[in-house]
Amino acid sequence: MGTITTSIQRKLVTAALSIGGVTALPSVALADNPIVQTVYTPDPAPMVYNDTVYLYTGHDEDSATDWFGMNEWRVYSSKDMVNWTDHGSPLKYSDFSWAKGDAWAGQAIHRNGKFYYYVPVTSRSLNRMTIGVAVSDSPTGPFKDALGKPLITANCGDIDPTVFIDDDGQAYLYWGNPSVCYVKLNEDMTSYQGDVVRVPMTAASFGQRTGNDDGRHTTKYEEGPWLYKRAGLYYLVYAAGPISEYIAYSTSSSPTGPWTYRGVIMPTEGTSFTNHSGVIDFKGNSYFFYHNGALPGGGGYHRSTAVEQFTFNADGTFPTIRMTQAGAPGVGNLNPYGMTEAETIAWSSGVETEACSEGGMNVGMIENGDYIKVKGVDFGTGAVSFDARVASATSGGNIELRLDSATGTLVGTCMVQGTGGYQTWVTTSCAVDGATGIHDLYLKFTGGSGFLFNVNWWKFTPLDAPDPDPTGTGGAPGTGEGGATGSGGSGGGGTSSSSSSSAVTTGSGATAGSGTGGAGGTPPDDASGDEGGCAFRVDSGPSSPAGVLAALFALGAAVARRRRARGAGRSGAAAN
Repeated sequence: MGTITTSIQRKLVTAALSIGGVTALPSVALADNPIVQTVYTPDPAPMVYNDTVYLYTGHDEDSATDWFGMNEWRVYSSKDMVNWTDHGSPLKYSDFSWAKGDAWAGQAIHRNGKFYYYVPVTSRSLNRMTIGVAVSDSPTGPFKDALGKPLITANCGDIDPTVFIDDDGQAYLYWGNPSVCYVKLNEDMTSYQGDVVRVPMTAASFGQRTGNDDGRHTTKYEEGPWLYKRAGLYYLVYAAGPISEYIAYSTSSSPTGPWTYRGVIMPTEGTSFTNHSGVIDFKGNSYFFYHNGALPGGGGYHRSTAVEQFTFNADGTFPTIRMTQAGAPGVGNLNPYGMTEAETIAWSSGVETEACSEGGMNVGMIENGDYIKVKGVDFGTGAVSFDARVASATSGGNIELRLDSATGTLVGTCMVQGTGGYQTWVTTSCAVDGATGIHDLYLKFTGGSGFLFNVNWWKFTPLDAPDPDPTGTGGAPGTGEGGATGSGGSGGGGTSSSSSSSAVTTGSGATAGSGTGGAGGTPPDDASGDEGGCAFRVDSGPSSPAGVLAALFALGAAVARRRRARGAGRSGAAAN
């Protein structure tokens, strides 16, 4: 079913329930930091591209005990800074034929229609850390080795690269532990000009080191540089020492220094002896990413990414930023009426993610009582039905739709039946009542023992949507967008018209029990119809007569509710 051998989420639930003798499920009090709970995610490297933040992280394996166990990198995305979509692993150390291990902290950047990911790995021939570069056409990968060899072999403690493109187009790559080095990258981003520059490690530039002397570090600078620019001033943010690390920074009027030490941003906190930061601006706000050991089982080799929103001081200096459980506030709200990947999560309990047979990722390893929280969902004037793409090798279970907590107001219950396999996908539907305005949405999973089912995407249908047409008139053929009615529903998956008149439907973004036809035409060869998600490309009928009947009842109830609401609205308008 999945590739994760130990569920850290199971530990998370157990720990949360055991504190103070609590035996009930946790509810709204759960924190939103760390922002990923399904795996350990150290070494955050955020990148803003268009209207989205892409977050690249490492992956601390559950099995690591006395040293770093890191075999791949992970990538997540968010448009609102609170709900993060898991895109899986875009790159592994084994994708570099010349590397033998150690997928440590890297950073990605966009240029000329390509995405370049600079990562440290251990060279098989040199038997030490070097820096490679991988390239992709997409921010979520997959990335491929751009050179077939390391880009950096300077023996300057070649780890933790940070990449930055200045306003004049010149790109810089900084890295290093125990000292800092840099090169000027060429336009192709896979080569550099001149020699490797070793930055003078002076107390004026990086602070006078105090405390334990390891004989290697002469300043506070330890590792993990991050190059950032604001209002004409360059900031070099880095992990400082001695161990346990904290985050400090230096500034300069030039991207190549000289640097002036400015002080501490984030003091030593948490249970990890390392820290690693990234700074971005997004939608008018500034954000500080870091890692800690806050998840159960966390620590120096099991680290997790967190984020805080902050405001620079009037003089351009950083404020002191402390680790919190609350995390950053959201920017904007989530629209529940478009397809949302199930692996879009603000907080989760019990679940994990895995590769999906239809592409992208899905949520799996679901057991009774597990849930997913999605923050700031704007239902507007109301929703009348809910669709979910599901798969089960057992007898399934239920998806309870609750507002504002895992025990909050129940607005719908969607039945999931067995489909014959955890990657055998069908769409199930149910009626919804009482979902209006802005709420945190909890998908709470209930059922018997063991793993219940997988979920790949979900969507609601709004109160003011056109009534589903049981004759399935559908959309115009060849549009790839699906119809407003029929088995294509209101979604846009670009599948060909199908005939599946059941409650367990398979069309593109199908509305509950939407009858025959109308899924829209097949998209052109160069259009996927699925942007990174576990799309819904497999046609399949109802899993049982009971499933058909349940969804037909749900459809009838939804249509009747919409018509009653519209009638009431018209009557009210006439009375006025």
